[in-house]
Amino acid sequence: MNNSIRFLIILIASLGFSLNGIATTIRCTNPEYANEQLTFYTFADPISNTDKVAFTLKFNSEGTSEVSIQIDEPVFTFSEFGIYRGMLLIEPGKTIDLKLPPLKKKSFADQKNPYFQPISFWFFTNNGEMLNDKISRFEQKLNELTDKDFNALYFQQSEAAFNRLKAGIDEAFPEKGSESFELHKTLRLKLMEADIFRMSPEDYSAIFQSISPKFWGHQSFKTLFDKTFDKQLSFSAKAIGGAKVSAAVAGENINGLLAFISEKYKLSGKMADLVLLKMLHDGFYSKEFPEKAIKNMIASKHFTNNPEIKIREAAKNVAAKISFLEKGSGAPAICLSDLNGKKVCTNNSQEKFKYLIFADVETVICQEHLKYLSRLNELFNKNLEIFVVLRNTDRAGIDSFFKENKVPATILIDTENSAISEYKVRSFPQCYLLNEKHQVVFDDAKAPLNGFEQQFGTWLRNELFMRQRNQAR
Repeated sequence: MNNSIRFLIILIASLGFSLNGIATTIRCTNPEYANEQLTFYTFADPISNTDKVAFTLKFNSEGTSEVSIQIDEPVFTFSEFGIYRGMLLIEPGKTIDLKLPPLKKKSFADQKNPYFQPISFWFFTNNGEMLNDKISRFEQKLNELTDKDFNALYFQQSEAAFNRLKAGIDEAFPEKGSESFELHKTLRLKLMEADIFRMSPEDYSAIFQSISPKFWGHQSFKTLFDKTFDKQLSFSAKAIGGAKVSAAVAGENINGLLAFISEKYKLSGKMADLVLLKMLHDGFYSKEFPEKAIKNMIASKHFTNNPEIKIREAAKNVAAKISFLEKGSGAPAICLSDLNGKKVCTNNSQEKFKYLIFADVETVICQEHLKYLSRLNELFNKNLEIFVVLRNTDRAGIDSFFKENKVPATILIDTENSAISEYKVRSFPQCYLLNEKHQVVFDDAKAPLNGFEQQFGTWLRNELFMRQRNQAR
């Protein structure tokens, strides 16, 4: 290979790297966080509530961490650690020295509380003058002004009080900031105005029309977007004249629904497409519309071939979400270590149906459900294989419980919460019934004490009868 060709290849490679973004560095030093790890996520899209990893800060034994990422536009990220949810808006080409709060991990009660909400805050930096610092100061000032006039704002719905609040914000931030900051300020104030004056979505929805897709992943956009269009398909279908909306959904009439969005919300183009996707997503989970029609529209070329990449990505994520672990779909295999340290996979055999139970053995309710598995085993041992996937807790407590209670199941310990995360388990116990091919049988499998015996027994009798009849043909 001659030198000119080699140089050309190197040049193309370097250009390709630069096109991926500008190097941005995030670093932090805090001895309290020695050997800890903070994973930061971004929103995969504004609709599906799916997150994706942005970067991870891995602290050494001295509490120091540094990471570089490539971005070409401001990116909103967040990290949940201990009792906190820290938010960070990253600017391309910057070096960010994070300040971390005192390390405080969840208490035992917090870990067991399915309704636990972390303390949200915007990170400050050592520089003190970066975008995130300005947003942090803005949020503090907004809270201060809100507390000062809370009764006048929220009980009296005083327009004068709201104007005082806006004047206070303008006084605190007289100079125009970056595009990201100005949008954050505008959307946060609009969210407050909508709450105070009980505004209908159509009263202010036009504010979204001019927002560039590069900001769709920001927290302020997602919060106001969710509030504005949450369950709007259901509300509209139940309103006067809503029969047209229901008919458009049933008829998979995308153009008709876009016309409705244009008329009601004064939105068009990319934003109307995003709103329609949000409405279809919420409509699917409402169970008030034909599911097949909604799936067909989401999978249509209008979304999958949309000129806006963020619409295509959102459609892909929504389609994957609404079909994940639905009846008839293939369930991910779970491969974990059992109580003896032996690796076991739930798809190793294809002889029996599989009952998966995600449980936390430290909670009394899970303990009672697990004890009842003896009864299920007596009834269905010939046709059913039981797997218990345990949330990783104190090993002594796990061993003690299963030594005292002879649970007839394969016990797997999810030490990294990988299976729990993949199956999107939010509370315990959570159960799934799979067939011999590892496919989901029920959309909603009952827990042992909540009627699984009757649910599975009735279904099993009919299933075996149908199989025998088909074999006889």
